[in-house]
Amino acid sequence: MAPQAAWPELPWAAWRDTCDTLHLWTQVVGKVRMALTPPVNHWWHVPLYVNGRGLTTSLIPHGTTAFEIGFDFVDHALRIATCAGAIEMIPLRAMAVADFHAALMARLGKLGIAARISTMPNEIAGAVPFEQDRVHAQYDAAAVNRFWRALERSHCVMQAFRGRFLGKASPVHFFWGSFDLAVTRFSGRRAPPHPGTAPNLSNAAMQEAYSHEVSSCGFWPGNGGYGRAAFYSYAYPEPAGFAAARLRTPGAFYDETLREFILPYDAMREAPEPDAALMDFFEDTYAAAADNGHWDRAVLER
Repeated sequence: MAPQAAWPELPWAAWRDTCDTLHLWTQVVGKVRMALTPPVNHWWHVPLYVNGRGLTTSLIPHGTTAFEIGFDFVDHALRIATCAGAIEMIPLRAMAVADFHAALMARLGKLGIAARISTMPNEIAGAVPFEQDRVHAQYDAAAVNRFWRALERSHCVMQAFRGRFLGKASPVHFFWGSFDLAVTRFSGRRAPPHPGTAPNLSNAAMQEAYSHEVSSCGFWPGNGGYGRAAFYSYAYPEPAGFAAARLRTPGAFYDETLREFILPYDAMREAPEPDAALMDFFEDTYAAAADNGHWDRAVLER
């Protein structure tokens, strides 16, 4: 198989409505994890994770046992499994967010799991509470499967990138608030308080997420108004000279509005070796953050 064939086409316009619905479904599930999982620095107790079928919460503690919620984007079902062996399923099909929320809470109740969550979506402008949302109700199974395959390939490259760093680095997280896959490296130094800019997300939440200096890279499918799938990389705080870095990857550029480096997904797919092109993008943008930010690279890297 040609290297490009491993990366599926992901045209934003073809699945935008499905993506918006799926984004909200992942928020319902993610908020259950957040409500029941002990806090971890930088909100690392709230994301989902890519697995061999879709996305999972990983184990969520509950009393003397635990459970897991997983999106299966192969057979298109939501699976709730307890460590006691009980399982509840919800078929993934065209369904309003309100109905998805009600179905999940009902299935959790059948399993004896009580989870009180805030039903107002985070980081989405103009959102309404889950139980009132009957606008977002689309589900294109083929498009969702393509998205998961793009996540899987992105995860593999990000995991290899993470492994090259000896300092503190996040797992490869799927953040349901912004609906992106990300991995973050830390310099070890504290950062100035983040100003906070996301809809329906407190400044305190943003300041916890960005309490220390970071170089972060990731992938998002085009939501939030951007309109196309892309990889990104940014530094917080952004050091002087960061935006002027020269990159090896064709098609990559610095977006002055976002204040991030961008590599369009299609530009990566068209490269002779897409995985290598993506890794170059991650490495070059990290080097721009670390060198201009005066990180102790001899200590932090392999």
